[in-house]
Amino acid sequence: MLLFLVLWVKKLESESVFVRERWSPRTLFLLSAALHATPSVIGMLIVHMAKPAITVVSAFSIFSDVAGDITIVVDGESFLLHKFPLVSRSGKIRKMVADAKNSNVSKLDLPNLPGGPQIFELTAKFCYGTNFEITTANVAHLRCAAEYLEMTEDYREENLIARTETYLNEVVIQSLEKSVEVLSTCETLPPMAEEVGIPNRCVDAIAMNACKEQLVSGLSRLDCDGGSAELKSSCLEWWVEDLSVLRIDFYQRVISAMERIGVRPDSIIASLMHYAQASLKGIGKCQIWNPARMKPSSGIVENDQKTIVETLVSLMPIEKSSSIPLSFLFGMLRMAIMMEATIACRLELERRIGFRLEMVSLDDLLIPSLRTGDSMFDVDTVHGILVHFLQRIEEEDSEDYGYESEGLGSPNHGSVLKVGRLVDAYLAEIAPDPFLKSQKFIAMLEILPDYARVIDDGLYRAVDIYLKAHPMLTEQECKKLCKFIDCQKLSQEACNHAAQNDRLPVLMAVRVLYFEQLRMKNALSGSSGDGFLSQRISSGIPSAAMSPRDNYASLRRENRELKLEISRMRVRLSDLEKEQVFMKQGMMEKTANGKTFFTSLSRGIGRIGIFSGPAGGKRQKTGRKSRGSEGKTGRSRRYSVS
Repeated sequence: MLLFLVLWVKKLESESVFVRERWSPRTLFLLSAALHATPSVIGMLIVHMAKPAITVVSAFSIFSDVAGDITIVVDGESFLLHKFPLVSRSGKIRKMVADAKNSNVSKLDLPNLPGGPQIFELTAKFCYGTNFEITTANVAHLRCAAEYLEMTEDYREENLIARTETYLNEVVIQSLEKSVEVLSTCETLPPMAEEVGIPNRCVDAIAMNACKEQLVSGLSRLDCDGGSAELKSSCLEWWVEDLSVLRIDFYQRVISAMERIGVRPDSIIASLMHYAQASLKGIGKCQIWNPARMKPSSGIVENDQKTIVETLVSLMPIEKSSSIPLSFLFGMLRMAIMMEATIACRLELERRIGFRLEMVSLDDLLIPSLRTGDSMFDVDTVHGILVHFLQRIEEEDSEDYGYESEGLGSPNHGSVLKVGRLVDAYLAEIAPDPFLKSQKFIAMLEILPDYARVIDDGLYRAVDIYLKAHPMLTEQECKKLCKFIDCQKLSQEACNHAAQNDRLPVLMAVRVLYFEQLRMKNALSGSSGDGFLSQRISSGIPSAAMSPRDNYASLRRENRELKLEISRMRVRLSDLEKEQVFMKQGMMEKTANGKTFFTSLSRGIGRIGIFSGPAGGKRQKTGRKSRGSEGKTGRSRRYSVS
C-alpha cells in the first residue's frame, strides 16, 4: 500500500496541470500522517487526493493539495478556496459568510475588486501565508484591494493593509522615481485610491523630492553655468522625462505642488515642454511645431489633446522673469487654434507672446488660418498679439512716466520701432493674399501708433502690394488704405515711386508731390539740419520717432521754438512787404523793359507753388503726367514693389 501511494504521488506530480509549485507543507503533513495510518484511512486519503485539487474555470489557482469549500468569483473568474484562511484576515469575507451562514454559502461574488483577478490571487496567497513580492507595480492595487476586503489589524496583526502601508512609507515615498511609478498605476484604480490617499501622498513626495534634488544640484548647476552647452544639458533634472508618463490630471497636480513648494520655474518649463512633445504625438511633432493642417480623426483623441493643451497653458509660470521659448509658445498657440481650445487659453498665449513681441521673427507670425474661405493667414491672432503688446507698453509707461524725459532714450521706444518694422514686413507678406479682406488689412494698418515708424516706406510697400493684388477695390477703399501713409515720412525714392504709381488715388499723388516740393524748398533755402524734420516741427506735428512719454517733453521745447520762429517770420514778412513796395515804386518809374521783367518774375514765382493759382496748378498736373511717363522706364523700376 505504501509503495502504491508513493507511485501515485509521483504520477500526480508529473501529470497534474494544477501543480505549479512543489508540495506544500500541508501536503507533506498529510502524506506523513498517511504513512502511520491504517489501511482504511490510507484508502480514504487516496480517494480524497485523487480528486482535482482546485476546480477552477481559469488558470488562477492558488493551491492544489486540499479541496476547497468556498468559491470566490472575481470579474467572472472563479477560485475554489478555503473559508478559514480567508475569514481569518478579510473582514468583508467574514461578514459575507456570517450573513449567509444559515444557507450554508459555498459561493461568493466580489464585484469591482480593485486590480481584478490578478490582485485577488495575490491577496489569497497572502491569506494562505505564501510569499510574494510587493512592488511599485502592484502596491497601489494591493492597498486598494486590502481596503476593499477590510484586511485590517482588527482581524490579524501585520495584515495586508499594514504591509502595503509600510512599503509605501518606507520605499515609495522616499524615492521620486518610485512615487511616479506608483502614481501612474493609480490611473486604472477606482476612486478608492483617492479615499486611501495614495495619489496625494505620491504627488507630495514627487514635489518634495524634486525640491531636494534642486537643492542638492545647486552647486553642480553653478558649475554648469560656466561650462559648455553639453555640460549644461546634462545638468537638467532627470525627473523631467519621468513625469511625461503621467496622465494629464495627475501631471497637473504634480506641477501645481512643485510650484507651491518652490521648484525653479525653468525646471517646470522644461518639464512642460517635454510633456507636450511626448503627449501630443497623435498629430505628429512636425505638425505641432510647424502644423500641416490635418485634424485627428478620432474625437476622443482630439478632446484629450485639447485638454492637454489647455492644462499645459494653465500650468505655465506666471513670473515675468520666466523665459519660455517663443518657439514653444507659438507651437502651443498653433495647437490651441487647431484643437479649438478655449478663448482664455488662446488669449493667455497671445499675451505671453505679446510681452516679448520685439523678439519674434516674421516666420513665427505667419500662422496659417483654419477657416475655409478665409484668408490664408490667421490675421486675427496676430492682431490680438499686437493688442497685448501695446497694452504692455502702456502699462510700463504708466508705472514710471517721465515728463521731463530728454531725447529718444525711452526703454520701450526701441521695442516699438522693432515691432513697427516687423508689422510692415508681415503686412507685405500677407498683402498678396486674394482672400484677405480690406477690413482686416486696415485693422493691421491702424493698430500701431504713429511713433512706431520713423519712415513709412515699408508701410507704403505693403499698401502698394495689396492694391496690386486687389484691383477691384473701389476708390473709397483705396483712400482708406492710403490715409495711413504719412507722405512726410517717405524717403526720396519712395516719393518718386509714389508720384508715378497709377494704383494710388490722385489725392495721394498730389500730397506726395506737395511734400516733395516742400522738401526741395527747404533744401534750397539752406535750412540747417534736416529740412524734413524742421518742417514737421514748424508744423506743430510731434516727431514720429518719439513715444508719448518723450513727445510731451519735446513738444514743450518745440512750442518755445515755434513762438520764436513765428516772431522771426512776422519780422521777415514785414521786411518783404516793405521791399515789395519799394520794388513796385522803382519799377513804375522804369521803362517798358522793366515792366516785362516784373511780369516774367511774377510768373516764375507762380510756378514755385502748385496751389498758387489756376495756371500754376495746370502746369504742375501736366508736369506730373510727363514725369509719370518718364518714370515708367526710369528709376521707378529700381523701386518696384509689385
